[in-house]
Amino acid sequence: MGKYLMVGAGLSGAVIGRHLAEAGHEVTVVDSRSHVGGNCHTERDPDTGVMVHVYGPHIFHTDDEEVWEYVNAYERFLPYRNRVKATTGGAVYSLPVNLHTINQFFGKTLRPDEARDFIVNEQADTSIDDPQTFEEQAMRFVGRDLYEAFFKGYTMKQWGCHPSELPASILKRLPVRFNYDDNYFFHRFQGMPEHGYTAMVERILDHPAIDVRLQTVFSRNQAGAYDHVFYSGPLDGWFDYELGRLGYRTLDFERFTCDGDYQGCAVMNYGEVGVPYTRITEHKHFAPWENHAGSVCYREFSRACDPGDIPYYPIRQVAEKALLQDYVALAEGAEGVSFVGRLGTYRYLDMDVTIREALDTARGFLGHVQAGTRPPAFFVAPL
Repeated sequence: MGKYLMVGAGLSGAVIGRHLAEAGHEVTVVDSRSHVGGNCHTERDPDTGVMVHVYGPHIFHTDDEEVWEYVNAYERFLPYRNRVKATTGGAVYSLPVNLHTINQFFGKTLRPDEARDFIVNEQADTSIDDPQTFEEQAMRFVGRDLYEAFFKGYTMKQWGCHPSELPASILKRLPVRFNYDDNYFFHRFQGMPEHGYTAMVERILDHPAIDVRLQTVFSRNQAGAYDHVFYSGPLDGWFDYELGRLGYRTLDFERFTCDGDYQGCAVMNYGEVGVPYTRITEHKHFAPWENHAGSVCYREFSRACDPGDIPYYPIRQVAEKALLQDYVALAEGAEGVSFVGRLGTYRYLDMDVTIREALDTARGFLGHVQAGTRPPAFFVAPL
């Protein structure tokens, strides 16, 4: 029987820990926070009864049937479709950009084939053959008018730089639809946990071989007491930032409450630079099966992450990738530790991908244990 430590009680630590516990090993999970679940932590607001996504909304969507069955084994997921709205230029539109958005924005009544021809032949900048930046990708995709209304200002606020400084790959994730489908995601399985994500993670960690220690700050000298450590904290933090800090964006939340319904939807984006926040989220709409007289809303502000802040989005521009390469080299020389999850691999990961990688990591690790071989520092390469 092995003795293993999970640093972090988020999805990565919980899923890996549960898998190893079920295989007969002894697992300790530590987290510096007072709750499990990491950034997908949810809790009931005591005044309104609304289930609040404390660190910003988390919407579960996946095409991975095993992952969908996994989460539903620990918490019932109820139907939820993410239908985002955007306020720009004094009007409210539907996102992602779809046929309704196009017709409303340009004051037209185009059919799907007409809208496609209109965007491709009259709006898109076809002189851009090989888009390299976010701005070029948007101009090539939808043209200047839609880019400036829905993408430019939002992106400048979210990333703290001009879209011409960001890679085109960021925008490749944003669909444009020539029908009236306003479901933000394409995935087969979409939903929200009936009693919140924290309840789900608590159940994953509810095993006699798992010892959970909250409000416990990990230090590297504790690693020697375990056969192996799975570290889901910041990669550079394991090495005490000796090469410098990897860049992240963080979020500040301005919480407010109201009676009734504040905005009529879960997510309202604000695309104009003159509005300092990127969006307002109204949390009772994330659980449409519930009814609440009051409402809890968050205004979201994005900024550069300072020491002591919660890191949300890895920047991964040229300078960060160069520093990441140096940290990966250090990590691969480290003994007795594997780096997992969003922070451990310095990658933006959706929840379903995090769970998939955690399952694969746990299975791969047990294979190394059985074979008597050394587990890798990364089961999924950060670069």
